[in-house]
Amino acid sequence: MIVEFSITPLGKGESLSEDVARVLNLVDKSGLDYRFTPMGTIVEGEWDEIMELIKRCHHLMLERANRVSTWIHIDDRKGVPRDRLRHKVKAVEERLGRELKK
Repeated sequence: MIVEFSITPLGKGESLSEDVARVLNLVDKSGLDYRFTPMGTIVEGEWDEIMELIKRCHHLMLERANRVSTWIHIDDRKGVPRDRLRHKVKAVEERLGRELKK
């Protein structure tokens, strides 16, 4: 399963890098494979471990803000082994015959 999520503490101003760093620290320590992007974080793993991680990240932000918005996008495909984060990109690059920016 691949899940992209974004957590935004509301009412904290325009700069959120300190909050993002705190969330990414939890993600990094989780042991799950992930990719951090400017718009969110993509995590690969099993349902329970990903949802537990997102819950911990959400609660961390609730400690720092009175209101938090969490967006979650799930791609769950049966019978496919892990490492889809790399394989999905590689499949598109193979069709194009070249590497894309990463």
